[in-house]
Amino acid sequence: MNFAITLHDITKSYDGFTAVDAFSLEVQRGTVFGLLGPNGAGKTTLIKILTTLMRPTLGDAFVEGHSVLTAGKDVRRMIGVVPQENNLDRYLTARENLALHARLHGMRPAVYNPRLDELLEMTGLAGRQHDFPDTFSGGMQRRLVVARALVHEPRVLFLDEPTTGLDPQSRRSLWDHIRGLRRTMTVFLTTHYMDEADALCDRIMIMDHGHCLADGTATQLKDAFSRAHTYQVEFRNDADRYQGVLAGLPFVKGVERDGSLFQITLADEASIKPLMDHLAGSDIRRICLKEPSLEDVFISLTGEKVRE
Repeated sequence: MNFAITLHDITKSYDGFTAVDAFSLEVQRGTVFGLLGPNGAGKTTLIKILTTLMRPTLGDAFVEGHSVLTAGKDVRRMIGVVPQENNLDRYLTARENLALHARLHGMRPAVYNPRLDELLEMTGLAGRQHDFPDTFSGGMQRRLVVARALVHEPRVLFLDEPTTGLDPQSRRSLWDHIRGLRRTMTVFLTTHYMDEADALCDRIMIMDHGHCLADGTATQLKDAFSRAHTYQVEFRNDADRYQGVLAGLPFVKGVERDGSLFQITLADEASIKPLMDHLAGSDIRRICLKEPSLEDVFISLTGEKVRE
């Protein structure tokens, strides 16, 4: 079996509301899998089911071959979890937080103490291991939460929006740690940062209303949903005059403007030649095909409306 995580037709309903609807998924071992979706898409429900915090209404899920329904204790031995909130014990030092987690997993001091030394060094917290978490910055607390999840060397690590609220330096540092983990474990990541998913994930699934909308690598998703006939044109001067000209061309489907920069959507690929003919002699600074982003894909699938 090459799959670390398998979901078979998982459904979860609450009082007539279906949060996850017949959802199936297979995640290959040793990969970083990203699950994206707007608020209310069903991501947190799936993670709660996979980490045995919630039972599905229908279906079953397996982590390293163990059913979340019938072998919850085995599943919990296999997984590490980084929740959305920094839920550290404020009355224990950094090292004591890690040691408590190790003892809860039945590890002996002779085994876990070298492991704690390794993790504190890896996360840059060795010098602060005897300090309390309340004295740490948000980034340091986040790194400690990740270290705690790794104490018992899980085979599957769940990261639920791990970098929310972190400054750019802390985010990049945590990214480096996550990249290094794929050599030894499977990582299941949820995030609202499209650049994070693009940078880290071997495979990305976008879901909404409990259903999968798209699945593939970041490159595959961007290629499939690219606006292949959208160009960016920047003029050196006379931008006002060109706005009316461009909007009136029959092969131009849409024009968006930001100062001297225009985003022009054409009817088809062949329309670039007549566009260039109309712009001949214009004082153009640059023209280029607009490269799609993962955020473009996400918005095109889930809409622009703000969710509660």
